[in-house]
Amino acid sequence: MSDMKRRTVLKLALGGAGAAAFPAAAVGLGATSASAADRGTDVVGVGDHSITVEFDDRLHTRVALKNVKVTRFDPSEALLTGGAAIDTFAYRGHETHRISHPRHGAGVQVVVRGDSASGVRKIVELTSYQRLAGMLVMSVSYANLSGADLKVVGWRNGAHELLEKPAGFYTFSGTTHEDRRDWVQPMAADFVQKNSLGMDASDYGGGTPMASVWRPDAGLSVGHVEPVATILRLPVRRTAGGASIAVEGDTPRTLSPGQKLTTATTFLTALPGDHFVALQRYRDFMSDVGLRASKAPAPAFEPIWCAWGYERDFTVEQVVATLPKVREIGLKWAGLDDGWQTNEGDWDLNPAKFPRGEADMKAFTKQIKDAGLRPRLWWAPLAADPDSNLFRTRPDMLLLDRDGNKQEVTWWDAWTLCPAYRPTVDYFVGLARRFVRDWGYEGLKIDGQHLNAVAPCYNPAHRHARPEESTEGLARFWQAVHDAVHEVNPAAVVELCPCGTVFAFHNLPYVDQYPASDPESSYQVRSKGKTMKALMGHGSSYAGDHVELSDGGDDFASSYGVGAVLSTKFTYPAGPDEDTVLTPAKDALWRKWVALYQKNMLPAGEYRGELYDIGFDKPETHVVTKDGTLHYAFYADRWDGTVELRGLDRRRYRLTDPFNGRSLGTVDERHNTVRLSFEKFQLIVAEPTH
Repeated sequence: MSDMKRRTVLKLALGGAGAAAFPAAAVGLGATSASAADRGTDVVGVGDHSITVEFDDRLHTRVALKNVKVTRFDPSEALLTGGAAIDTFAYRGHETHRISHPRHGAGVQVVVRGDSASGVRKIVELTSYQRLAGMLVMSVSYANLSGADLKVVGWRNGAHELLEKPAGFYTFSGTTHEDRRDWVQPMAADFVQKNSLGMDASDYGGGTPMASVWRPDAGLSVGHVEPVATILRLPVRRTAGGASIAVEGDTPRTLSPGQKLTTATTFLTALPGDHFVALQRYRDFMSDVGLRASKAPAPAFEPIWCAWGYERDFTVEQVVATLPKVREIGLKWAGLDDGWQTNEGDWDLNPAKFPRGEADMKAFTKQIKDAGLRPRLWWAPLAADPDSNLFRTRPDMLLLDRDGNKQEVTWWDAWTLCPAYRPTVDYFVGLARRFVRDWGYEGLKIDGQHLNAVAPCYNPAHRHARPEESTEGLARFWQAVHDAVHEVNPAAVVELCPCGTVFAFHNLPYVDQYPASDPESSYQVRSKGKTMKALMGHGSSYAGDHVELSDGGDDFASSYGVGAVLSTKFTYPAGPDEDTVLTPAKDALWRKWVALYQKNMLPAGEYRGELYDIGFDKPETHVVTKDGTLHYAFYADRWDGTVELRGLDRRRYRLTDPFNGRSLGTVDERHNTVRLSFEKFQLIVAEPTH
């Protein structure tokens, strides 16, 4: 049936920026979609960033943004039964309620009902909140009214195809992939990603439960808003007609007559631009229920030196001898990395490096402090090496799959421990306290891809009510560690680096600093930065990770421009890898960047990710505002042309290049372009003249 012949039975303008954007929720029975749109009486006061959803008489839905249809009528919510999908339901009515949620505020809730030919009743509950423009929160239930058992394998929500535009599409995936691919990618003609929030491998999984597809003028995002980590899929795919997206859940069960299945609570957003604002909407919703990034302590914004340049075979003498140079460059942290321990699990001090045990470690942290620096210790909890005493004496801590198999942590050839088992929690909390209270560390760098998520646990010793308690309990494990560290030292910094993974949002409230997590390019530093700034919000700390991992090994510009904390692992005067040695030229460059960072301290500003699209705007642009001044950063291999300075107000602005110390003229809101010629990067500071 064509769109024009389907009956639009319900048209809703939801997610508006103000109270006037909420719908009358009129029913247009018998009216075509064209006439319903033309009458103008079905909706009132549609906000610029509102999402308009139309139901047809089969309960398929069509989405519009700013009154522009961006999808067709799609079978957006379906019950999956083996090889078939029950996705067509005859409309049976709806109710609309204005609500005032104790946490989310004023909103509108619409409940739509329909019945399938096979005897399944579908109830769709859509909620839009006034302060969350462009976002619909959705719960869907299915009741078996057929009189016979119904075998169900899963469900699908928010399934839409964003319609084709000549410019193509970009996508963001908040899920983890073992190959550590870019989080933000262009969608080639054959692009497809399953985007599972489960374990991609034994030690890779989890993430932020949102995926996006967008074209230059519109984007769709879907995800879940469950208060705990939940294993779902967020598949995206390039299609002949556009780009498709959905949320899928596996719920194998048999519904007896009269039984009901309710999906996880999911969401759909329709917004212009890339994934940034959609992530902000998700962040704001989750903040309302108490899941938000903590305000980072002041030391979390200080630039970092890490001894990992000396690798595992470091000597204490090498590290101590480097400290004066660390201080000269202007760095504030000195981190001791992997190699101080005998194994992952026991975390005993390596006697070859600390022969007097804790006395030597305490003397070491004192040397760091005496050099005017803050000591930070690398650590990889929730793992036990096969030769560790912990593995031999406490096998009850192991995370086991349904077949009783251990889960490998590949980098260290260790085994994963269950974070939802109380003895595991108590053991690692005790270690964290010792590092800070007894050894004198002021920060922990907690590292490892296995720390982002874990598989469901079937270890009978744990007596889990459900295997998924391990998956859901990982965030509570981080909360216990974070609380223990801050009880000892409120200004301590807990850094979590889940190597190469997309950060699990539910862990975020219990971390003081997230790094770029082993970036494979400067683009990853910037695109991860944009993502994390959206998720963490103002007052949080994102670090660019070791600059030596960036393009050319010296691209501080990519960290600086997105408001990331600067970090380096240089060695001096020599080291195991010549690429990390601080040469005289690097010495001068490192000092210059650190001085500029300390002067402007962009992490304390507001990252304005809504101003530029990381996919379609060229050159790639990032903006941080601080005290009325706008700090622009442009990136391209080579650029010679005009750029637009967005975000200015009616004042006049003086432009300067802070890296090269030169004037670039003046601009205002109406005359906001400047011609640039640069390679790699260009920084511009726009400072109000009055």
